[in-house]
Amino acid sequence: MQSSLYVALSSQIALENRLNTLADNVANSSTIGYRPTEIRFESLLNNNTAFVSHGETYLSTTGGGLTQTESPLDFAVQGEGWFAIETPAGMTLTRDGRFTMSGTGELVTLAGYPVLDPGGAPIQLDGNAGPPDVTRDGLLRQNGTAVGSIGIYAADLEQGFIRYENSGIIPNAKPEPILDRTNSGVLQGYLEKSGVNALSEMSRLIMVTRAFENAASLIKDSENSLDDAVKTLGNT
Repeated sequence: MQSSLYVALSSQIALENRLNTLADNVANSSTIGYRPTEIRFESLLNNNTAFVSHGETYLSTTGGGLTQTESPLDFAVQGEGWFAIETPAGMTLTRDGRFTMSGTGELVTLAGYPVLDPGGAPIQLDGNAGPPDVTRDGLLRQNGTAVGSIGIYAADLEQGFIRYENSGIIPNAKPEPILDRTNSGVLQGYLEKSGVNALSEMSRLIMVTRAFENAASLIKDSENSLDDAVKTLGNT
């Protein structure tokens, strides 16, 4: 009887974790460059009783579609990889390529965080030369002169990560620049939409909510049965 209670409780904890990721995904269905969070679950066996693990979060590889903005300071990563920016939390990866130039010519995000080159240094442009032209390999030119390069980075996200603000990712593993741009590149005048399918995630959210309620009902029934058994034994 107690085993069923523990199984239901483990299921409820797992479902709560899934609810949190789904709610976060839905909230970011319009966030530029956002990659959805998924959870993988495992069955844990203890004394021949199967329990549900709390779940391990991982980042979906599903990206959003590209939308053309024609703005010279909007960029999208083509293929795999991430832009790198310097935040108060350290190097942060993002697929959000909405950049601008600071008053001193530094290439920064809309929040003012410096965009990094392949060497991990902030990108300094000529503030008087106008917006740069960018090649697929990330090379920045102003008035025909090379002035820098946008870094594209990769990291082993299977080792874990934390989110930073909206679409930022801080991986546990050290990010490394992608030097071979055969399968990745930079597109100027484009942005990547959120990778969240809002309709699909809402449907999942409804199903998981119902499953959570069923687990709660099972726990209540198990507690009532246990209480009845204790009362019966107490009267004998």
